[in-house]
Amino acid sequence: MPGDKYPVFKAAAAQAAPVFLDRDATIDKIAQLVPKAKEKGADLVVFPESFIPTFPVWTILHAPIDQHDYYKRLFENAVLVPSARTRKLGEIAWANEIFLSVGCTEKSDYSMGAMWCTQLLFDRKGKLINRHRKLMPTWAEMLAWTPGDASDLRPVMTEIGKIGTLICGENTNTLARFSLLAQGEQIHIATYPPAWPFRRSVAAGGSYDTKEIIRLRSAAHAFEGKVFVIASSSSLDDDAIEQISGGVPDNRTLLENATKSASMIVGPNGQVIGEPIVGGEGFAIADIDVSESIVLKEAHDIIGRYNRFDVFQLRVNQTRIKPVRLYETASTFEDYVPSPCDYEELTDDEEAAAAKKVRVRAGLAER
Repeated sequence: MPGDKYPVFKAAAAQAAPVFLDRDATIDKIAQLVPKAKEKGADLVVFPESFIPTFPVWTILHAPIDQHDYYKRLFENAVLVPSARTRKLGEIAWANEIFLSVGCTEKSDYSMGAMWCTQLLFDRKGKLINRHRKLMPTWAEMLAWTPGDASDLRPVMTEIGKIGTLICGENTNTLARFSLLAQGEQIHIATYPPAWPFRRSVAAGGSYDTKEIIRLRSAAHAFEGKVFVIASSSSLDDDAIEQISGGVPDNRTLLENATKSASMIVGPNGQVIGEPIVGGEGFAIADIDVSESIVLKEAHDIIGRYNRFDVFQLRVNQTRIKPVRLYETASTFEDYVPSPCDYEELTDDEEAAAAKKVRVRAGLAER
């Protein structure tokens, strides 16, 4: 048949336990797992939220005054972007000729305390093509992570489609989800933790039903946007449970009885495709045909003709948030070389006004 052809490929949502608070050993584990997904035909492999070096479950279980050692170890094993660790992740993607999405705790290169919950995306050649920082840490996560920004809140065009990413609770943020869809998202990556203890009493529902929550969130985004959703969760092994519980029997009981994590792939009709993974380790794998979205959008396209953009409008600030913006002092306007961030997000009139201010400072124009 004549006409445009759209990507067809196989995706794998990895469910695994990281080596607790050990960055390099966890990266080695990724290197061991990716070839197994590749053997199953995967072109895109997704690893969970903060897989490197672990999800900070202790922020939920322990009082802040008892978390100092965990926090220090988390920072020491967090990932600088870019660094030798991100280069190694890129090499894993390149060696297996796959797209690789990995959740990590990213640390700042300017502060000994700033960390973000970040999802990295590498292409087949090992190039880092997206770094999304979680916009808002959820509840107790604020004891470990700082809020991110929207500088990378955009789908990335690849040969297998336009890939967007949101992390855990962001998948309930309606505007964040819509912003990705409105920028053309076709494949959505959603990553989750191994457990979410919410009440002390196991009998009273000590943990969220993570499987059902992930299914609901994934189905909602898939059906509303007519996109594919790849949802990846981590799991807890015995070593992690032992270290996180901190010798407190109630903590161990709570973690051991928490609802099992789940990973799955959902199609644009909101239905789970392939076999989900519930508890333990493994891959949820499914075939994705991006063209399946076309007929579904014929009836219900919320970023096309099934919307009223004269009624509803969304603005997204994609400026990278920094603690300071430095400007050189220029003796003449011609000597002044603006940094790339100087005129970010400025209209032509605003840029002209900013340039005039520079000329005034240089003594080349009147106020």
